[in-house]
Amino acid sequence: MDSLPKNLLHPRHWPSWFAVLILRIISALPFRAKLAAGNFLGKVGYHFIHKRRHIVEVNIDLCFPDLSAKEKIQFAKEIFKQNAIGFFEIAWGWWAKSEDIAHRYTVEGLEHLDAAKADGSGVLLVGAHFVHLDLCGRMINQVTPLGPIYRKHNNPVFEYVITSGRKRRFKNVLERSDMRAIVRTLRQGDVLWYAPDQDYGRNQAVFAPFFGVSAATLVSTSKLARLGRAKTLGLFHYRDPITHQYRIVFEPIDPAFPTGDDIQDATLINALIEKGISVQPDQYMWVHRRFKTRPAGEASFY
Repeated sequence: MDSLPKNLLHPRHWPSWFAVLILRIISALPFRAKLAAGNFLGKVGYHFIHKRRHIVEVNIDLCFPDLSAKEKIQFAKEIFKQNAIGFFEIAWGWWAKSEDIAHRYTVEGLEHLDAAKADGSGVLLVGAHFVHLDLCGRMINQVTPLGPIYRKHNNPVFEYVITSGRKRRFKNVLERSDMRAIVRTLRQGDVLWYAPDQDYGRNQAVFAPFFGVSAATLVSTSKLARLGRAKTLGLFHYRDPITHQYRIVFEPIDPAFPTGDDIQDATLINALIEKGISVQPDQYMWVHRRFKTRPAGEASFY
């Protein structure tokens, strides 16, 4: 682990360190205990975390308008359950031993990754914010040396713990604003993992459809692929609701990407991500305000 900055020992950070300790304990729980605890916390969250519940309900109304009122309620409850289980999976992903996760997943579409890497090109894996992001990142890293592109955590303690842990596990760990380092790494022929599916505002974004709704979408995906001279693939991961095994899926993208047109490229990326989410939509992080940025003159959905 990187040397601990002395300022993180200040008493104001003690509550955060206590939370890290709780997560560390959680990571050691048996897998079925994690599932049971997640189920319980998901039910509690649905009834008491009203702000997030409102966001989830709005997202469901926008993206799944054909569901009945009863189906929407059940879907929202399942989303809370999966996000709560994901909380335990995150903790497990940070501290699990490699041998403990080595036999818990299967891989599909690996031939697409092998083909993309065959000529020495870098590969940009385009993913999405599923609830088991950190855990499945560890699994994917066992399939191919991987470098996550991440956004700094607002809490300095969690930023230190998460980033230090990732640096121990992954070949490259790159902050998303460091475009030069990302481009350089891709040009070296490495594999990077990028999830451009959240709303970061109008800066460096265009509006493109996502589940039929206009959504602010980063243009950086096509920019990175073009400047990094990289091949692009989709990367998705799911937990089987019956076996509780994980599936890692490499998905080919439309060969026209990148087209050079920002809106067309954003539309292709959103279509790829939408397809990946549709396989197991309850395991996606619908708790985020995906549609918070609206075109000029359009009222907020939330």
